[in-house]
Amino acid sequence: MSELQDKATHLLGLHRDPTLLTVVNVWDVISARVVADGIGTTALATASHSIAASYGYEDGEKIPVDLMIEACGRIAAATDLPVSADLEAGYGHPVETVRKALGVGIVGANIEDQMRPLLEAATIVEDVVAAADDEGIDFVLNARTDAFVLAGDRDRGAVLGDAVERGKAFLDAGAPAVFVPGRLSEEEVVTLVDAFGPQRLTLIGVPGNPPLDRLEELGVARVSYGPMPQRVALTALQELVEEVHRGGGVPDSMRPLN
Repeated sequence: MSELQDKATHLLGLHRDPTLLTVVNVWDVISARVVADGIGTTALATASHSIAASYGYEDGEKIPVDLMIEACGRIAAATDLPVSADLEAGYGHPVETVRKALGVGIVGANIEDQMRPLLEAATIVEDVVAAADDEGIDFVLNARTDAFVLAGDRDRGAVLGDAVERGKAFLDAGAPAVFVPGRLSEEEVVTLVDAFGPQRLTLIGVPGNPPLDRLEELGVARVSYGPMPQRVALTALQELVEEVHRGGGVPDSMRPLN
């Protein structure tokens, strides 16, 4: 347990460091090892969408929770780096799901609010933090608000207001960080950092967001990439198929990584 706590403390420190934490998400043991061996990698994060897809399930808690936890545990066992898991909305039982994740070596997690009533969502955050505390682990809960993801055609200012309100409630409930996925302008990022404080906001790296060096200057704690690393890998695979069918072959840039 002391080793798990050491990893949790290290992961929290990476979020608190003014140097932006970047995590390229993984979905199985070989992707975890490749990313972990990459220069500059200091922590790993799983992608629930990618893990579900690798088992043939659609995203959105369609994969059985125990299969998701098993996959996360295999990733955690494959590296000495701290691992944070994308646990969607907790699969109906967020506290129990986090306890299971701790049991397989996970020291942080994303939990989605899915825009539940704010009191309910904040209570889940509080209960998850308390459960990890009971285990003696400074679990790095990256409390996610889906304000922008589920915004639809609502007024952008109102959506930003929701993200601020919900994020502040999650921080007050004990979460060390708030995840606000979506394509955000620099002005929206500034508003969120001002509301939460520096090194509390985490984002997803999507085309159109401010560049990483600017996000670091603004005080963002972390940028992750969700399902996109797997999509990049699958794009390379599909391009190989297309090249082979054109009469070509394996590109000279291929690396023997497994």
